[in-house]
Amino acid sequence: MDEGCYKGKVALFAFNGDPICFAHVLINALDLREKNYHVKLIIEGSATKLVAELADPEKPFAGLYERVKEACLIDCVCRACSAKMGSLKSAEDQGLPICDELMGHPSIARYLEMGYTVLTF
Repeated sequence: MDEGCYKGKVALFAFNGDPICFAHVLINALDLREKNYHVKLIIEGSATKLVAELADPEKPFAGLYERVKEACLIDCVCRACSAKMGSLKSAEDQGLPICDELMGHPSIARYLEMGYTVLTF
């Protein structure tokens, strides 16, 4: 879809590693996309551990995570945090983009400069 056809641009930064909190970010990402927003999900902080955990289809919220991946809503996973949480290899194996432009982390400023509204969770 043409960039001009969207209602707006939203970057969702997921920091919280609690699975229930992360599930809400996933639900909102899908909802925003369905409502015609351009959505980018950035996985940061302790939430990066869930990249490895939710790759297991038996885990709660794994299906929701898979839907978000299939919709190509994950813009990047933090290199520094995923390395610290032990999930960097899993993120790479899943083919997820890795960001590290801000001392090993994704830059919020980059998304603001591209015109995204940034929400943190």
